[in-house]
Amino acid sequence: MERGIEHSGAWAIALIVIVIASWFLYRYLAPKTWREWAGAGLIQAFIIALYAEMYGFPLTIYLLVRFFGLDRSYLNSNLWSTLVGIGETGMMISMIVGYVLLFTGFGIFLQGWRELYRAHKENRLATGGLYSLVRHPQYTGLFIALFGEGIVHWPTLFSIGLFPLIVLVYVRLARKEEKKVIEQFGEEYIEYRRNVPGFLPLKGNWKQFLGNS
Repeated sequence: MERGIEHSGAWAIALIVIVIASWFLYRYLAPKTWREWAGAGLIQAFIIALYAEMYGFPLTIYLLVRFFGLDRSYLNSNLWSTLVGIGETGMMISMIVGYVLLFTGFGIFLQGWRELYRAHKENRLATGGLYSLVRHPQYTGLFIALFGEGIVHWPTLFSIGLFPLIVLVYVRLARKEEKKVIEQFGEEYIEYRRNVPGFLPLKGNWKQFLGNS
């Protein structure tokens, strides 16, 4: 690339954001089994790759220019801004939409965590609030947050590639978790699973789902 790219080189900020995001990740996911650690590890890689490019070095832009002939006439560290060619406006739009999804997803994740924590303390099945609409609201919130930050706000080759792997790992993890819950609650959970979708609310329940977060 013949000239410098704006919004890059701030490695100190990248490190701070990575540490903070990683703290929240392990604080609330609290992995215990190897499958949980594998999922958390993928998200950790997602976080590092994302913020290292966002604030450090725009590797995705460099690779697209170097090997895929991306137009050099206007380059910005934000991929959407570069591809669409509308400069800072494109980056601002992607940032606003991405942050809306990020904070919405994070809110859903935290609310699901609280409801599940209360249910565990009371030794009962979590079926109210968000859990009345989907069986795994924490994972739904996690997917929305990662999609908003790593696909909409600041897409990179690594975040785009890791996102479907993260979804796959946590869908498989959810199935393993459900087997354990069936062992504990038996027919009560089987009936609950029969009536409540796994990750996405029914069409008419999205407003209630987002409102409960």
